[in-house]
This record gives sequence, structure tokens and C-alpha cells, in this order.
Amino acid sequence: MEFSDAKNYPYNTSKHLLFFVLTLIFITYIPLCLLENSWAPLLLSPKLNSSESRSIEMEKKCDIFSGRWVPYPEGPYYTNTTCNLIIDQQNCMKFGRPDTEFTKWRWKPDGCELPLFDAEQFLRLVRGKSLAFVGDSVGRNQMQSLLCLLSGVAYGEDLSQNFTSDTINFKKWFYPDYNFTMANLWSPFLVKSREADPSRYSMNSLMSLYLDEADEAWTSKVEDFDYVIISAGQWFFRPLIYQQNGSVIGCHICNIENITALTVYRGYRMAFRTAFKAIQSLKNYKGITFLRTYSPSHFENGDWNNGGNCVRTKPFTKEELKDVWYSMEMYRTQVDEFRTTEAEGKKKGLKFQLLSTTEAMLMRPDGHPNHFGRSPHKNVTVNDCVHWCLPGPVDTWNEFLLYILKKEEQSR
Repeated sequence: MEFSDAKNYPYNTSKHLLFFVLTLIFITYIPLCLLENSWAPLLLSPKLNSSESRSIEMEKKCDIFSGRWVPYPEGPYYTNTTCNLIIDQQNCMKFGRPDTEFTKWRWKPDGCELPLFDAEQFLRLVRGKSLAFVGDSVGRNQMQSLLCLLSGVAYGEDLSQNFTSDTINFKKWFYPDYNFTMANLWSPFLVKSREADPSRYSMNSLMSLYLDEADEAWTSKVEDFDYVIISAGQWFFRPLIYQQNGSVIGCHICNIENITALTVYRGYRMAFRTAFKAIQSLKNYKGITFLRTYSPSHFENGDWNNGGNCVRTKPFTKEELKDVWYSMEMYRTQVDEFRTTEAEGKKKGLKFQLLSTTEAMLMRPDGHPNHFGRSPHKNVTVNDCVHWCLPGPVDTWNEFLLYILKKEEQSR
């Protein structure tokens, strides 16, 4: 009932009494609403004005992973001349890429802003902690990006030789001024794998995956890490034999008689399920686990091994995206498993965070090396539309990471 309707109140009550009753209701109701409203402390705080309150509320509601790419003339955080840690596979400028426009875009979330990467802030947040990138070479791509983003403030010490005999696929960096350790743990399938025919290895040879056995190459090392970023993707499109409980359950494009053909999504789902279960089974693990979601390739005019390339020089808009159903299915498959393990982890006091990069990267066909990079396999020449140039759009993944770490710190 509005105050203006008081004269029509059906009972014969005096105006003074009516006003008194309504006032009581009003002063009782408002505090109750404020208590039920999660933003009541902000609204009542003398330290925040109304515009600041709205800004904080918008940030809380913001989905940083949904948005678009916008021009950013200021350019990248670093170049191949200011950061000497870029490996040849991603060093597009070194190997003659003529355009630089792909470095002059920033991710703009819908309805809010993604802060610029602040290397000093990142290093303060991770002081005394450790971070592991678990997965394939695209995961290592993100680590290389982070090394360059931090290089403006500090260079890490390469301790890889003291960490492993395989210094190509396993890396370890240490920042003594911050007591911060960063490592890359190679495991392209996350589960145990081997060549089906060791005598016939190639980049597209048949492999066996043991879908219910996590790869000890990473599970034996991550228990003491504070942050673990798990990712995997493109290797699952290879010819694969799926094994589970000691038996072959099917295969993906293996073309072997009497073996059931299964989709790539079956193996992908089971690999993440096994990996997440392995994380939860670690007795001493107390870290935060991130799922960095599927990173799409952008081959056009053919596949990777029959003339495919990626020659575009600017991002797609959402309206220009086509034939992305398989990428979204890969995304949904791993996120389904993530949501399940996230709920289970809460019961054990474990934290899981989503680093959802798929939407942003679907729109960046211009960000790959194509032929402006040098393959680690010196006798093989392919256009690379899987990895990402450095500097380039992959730097945004670490902007996402810093944003989440800041939110974690604020929630403590």
C-alpha cells in the first residue's frame, strides 16, 4: 500500500495512527531487507560511495570469459626483443611474420573490464607459492607467456636440469626474490599412454590410452604445488585405442576390425574424470586446481597434415564464427567433469577454479604462428594453427589467471 492511498484505507482509523503503523512497518522492513541483501555491508559502509558500490557489484556479477576482442593500439606487454624466453615455435616475429596487428587487441568482457596484467601484483600474490602447468605444449605455451609477462619485473632461474632429465617437456623456474616456483609437467593425455606400435612412431601414429590410469609423470609431482592448471586438447584427435579395466573398450579412427568405434569425446571425458579423481586422491594436496578449457585450432583449406593453414590477420566477431560445434562439445565435455569434481572437492575442502578460455580463443584465428615459427621437430615442416604466437592472445589467459587469484585473495 502506497502512502498516497491512505485516504482510501477501508477501516475507520485516524491518520496519525495509520502513519504510526506504516512507519513501524517501514523501519522494521528495511533492515530485514538489508540483512537479506548480500550487498548490505557495502551500502552501509561510509567508505564507499554509491558509484563505488555499483562498481563492486558489477565486478562480482561480471563473467570475464564472455565478451569480444576490441582494438588496443598500445600493443603488447612485451616483444621478442624485450623478452628472450620465447621459444622458436612461438616466436612469430623472429621468423618473419610481417603483420603486428594480431598483438593489438584486448579482451573486453561483456559489461565490465578485465584489468591489465600487473607483474608486480602477480608476484606478490604468489610469494612463497608454487604453480604447475599440467598438460601438453599448449599448456607450456601459457607458461612461456607468463615467463615473458613477469620478465619486466623479474627473471626466473631455470632449474630444469635439477628437476628432470627431460628438459624439453618438463621445466622448472624459480624466482628467488619471491620464493616462487613455476613448473611445466608434460602429459598430453593426462592419463597413461604408449605407442601401439613403438617401431612406427610418427606425429599421427596409433597410440593406446589407459583411460582409468592417471599419468604418473604429473601425479607424482603435483602434491606440493599450491596452484595446478590442468589442460589438454589436440592430442585426442589422433588415432587412439581406448583401454579401461585392463581391456580394449574401443578406439578413435583406428580402422581396426572388431574394435568398436568411439568418439573423441568419450576418451576426452574419461581422461579428465580420471585426472580429477587423481587430484582428489592425493593425500597431502591442498592447492587450487584450475581447468584451463579447450584451446581451438584454426586450420583452413585442409587439415594440419594436408595443406591446412591459418592466414587471417584479425579476430572473428561472434557473428563470423562458423563450424565451432566440435570445439564447444570438447568444452562442454570437460566442463561437465569439472563441475562434478568441483562439487565433490568442496566436501573435502579442495578448491577448483574454471579458467574458461575457449570462447575468447575461438575468435582468434589470427593468433597462431602458421609458418612463422620453427617446429621442434627439425625434419618436419607443418603450418602451426594450434599454438599461439608470443606475444599474442594467449597472454589473455594470464590476465584471467591474475584476476582469479586476486578474487581468491579478497575472499580470504
